[in-house]
Amino acid sequence: MPNPTITSSSYAGEFAGKYLAAALLSADTLDSGTVTILPNVKYKAAMKVGSFGSLVRSADCDFDSSTSTMTLTEKVLTPAELQVNLQICKKELHADWEAAQMGFSAFDELPPLFSDFVIAQVAAEVANATETSIWSGSTGEGSFDGFDTLLTADGGADVTAVAIDSTNVVAQLGAIVDAIPTTVYGKEDLNLYVSSNIARAYVRSLGGFVATIGGAGTDNKGSQWYNGGQLTFEGINLVVAKGLADNTAVAAQKSNLFFGTGLLDDRNRVEVIDTSSILGDDNVRVIMRYTAGVQYGVRGDIVLYS
Repeated sequence: MPNPTITSSSYAGEFAGKYLAAALLSADTLDSGTVTILPNVKYKAAMKVGSFGSLVRSADCDFDSSTSTMTLTEKVLTPAELQVNLQICKKELHADWEAAQMGFSAFDELPPLFSDFVIAQVAAEVANATETSIWSGSTGEGSFDGFDTLLTADGGADVTAVAIDSTNVVAQLGAIVDAIPTTVYGKEDLNLYVSSNIARAYVRSLGGFVATIGGAGTDNKGSQWYNGGQLTFEGINLVVAKGLADNTAVAAQKSNLFFGTGLLDDRNRVEVIDTSSILGDDNVRVIMRYTAGVQYGVRGDIVLYS
């Protein structure tokens, strides 16, 4: 079977947005909806954060606001401009495309155009890179400052991390919970965002056979107790943030963590260019231009374990 012919496709501005949404928003953290997404940040988003002091006073006949104060501070989310420039030989995608045509692939539906198939392959890699940047990225080539970087620069670790395993994970998670401010503890959207190794250690500890749990663990099922459902710790949802480095965790409200991108930005661009008719080769070029970044609101309401 000859290599598939690719219809060169170009999408700009809001028309590129649907493809970029598939790439960016399928990152695990965003797909699960565990941070607040600002989808239409064209240049930057300013978040006003207010703190109040002495609002309640003893009643009298006068209006006196001298003891009631509100202090506004501003946090700015400025998405970084990012791009993908990729050249691939059509032969490298040939087998995957044939599998998709015959139904033996992970795609739920066959993309109507080979160009869409190529974009989908690239989008999966963009999602992985975005997940890493959200949590542990730092400004540099192909990345932006993630939550760990931002929080570390603004006060450092609130709880000093140790190497976590199944024997100490419960105590370490307990130390994080103990550091959560009273005004935040118990909030409906409070989450414990943990690295993959912390989640694994926690699941293993709840399987029993360690000193802190004993016996056969949760429901006496041993290591078979966990079937991939929602994890919690002392009533707080535990979110596996795959972009976090090992032995790192963040306790925060979803409403205090923000991801910004410009899905309707005129600068967005998604192109698939078949260069065979231009250069006489057998290559495809994929171009993506988009923006992405993160920011938090109130630092004092967040606990960083690092």
